Amino acid sequence: MRNLVFVKPAPATPLRLVIEPPPLPQVDGGFKTILADPPWRFQNRTGKVAPEHRRLDRYSTLSLDQICAIDVASVTADNAHLYLWTPNALLVEGLKVMDAWGFRYVSNLVWAKRRKDGGPDGRGVGFYFRNVTELILFGVRGSMRTLAPARGQVNMIEARKREHSRKPDEQYELIELCSPGPYLEMFARYPQPGWTVWGDEAADDLAPRGLQHKGYAGVRAAAVPPLTSGMR
Repeated sequence: MRNLVFVKPAPATPLRLVIEPPPLPQVDGGFKTILADPPWRFQNRTGKVAPEHRRLDRYSTLSLDQICAIDVASVTADNAHLYLWTPNALLVEGLKVMDAWGFRYVSNLVWAKRRKDGGPDGRGVGFYFRNVTELILFGVRGSMRTLAPARGQVNMIEARKREHSRKPDEQYELIELCSPGPYLEMFARYPQPGWTVWGDEAADDLAPRGLQHKGYAGVRAAAVPPLTSGMR
């Protein structure tokens, strides 16, 4: 009878080097509006649609505990707004992050992804449904209403999608109309004028990782216009 020798497998090579994030920027009085698109970590970290796919090299991710541990409250004004991008599959996790950062959930905005002809962009993924939308959870710290233009702003952005995970530029105009500055964008990849940015790909001279695939370049599409008085 042959003797069987069981060899303990070597630890898996980390998908990426784990780097401690830098301190959050600060302004006098704290930021009144924060936009965040966290690098959510999904259960399947190596599939072709996963952010950490080795060959496609899109971006690093953080665990839920790591995202919750970011001390957002320390750089936020007593009265402030949070716009938190959250995948449909991680809605519960998004609410946990919002609470950990010191905000309470009050509403949401929906990005409806469109084709050139205006129809739903069916290239989305999902285990149960083919996703053609993404959510921005809207939270409030303290007591602060949205600005006057928000009273007529519908909670939807209709725009074409571009590179993997890139969000529509229309979000900035909408947020600036509805919430006061100073503005902080966390996990920024494409810095915008008038915004303070934070993240490992936030520098102006740094190109975000990942490939730009044909068909994802998109065209700018306007956000759904605000309602005027008397419209329903």
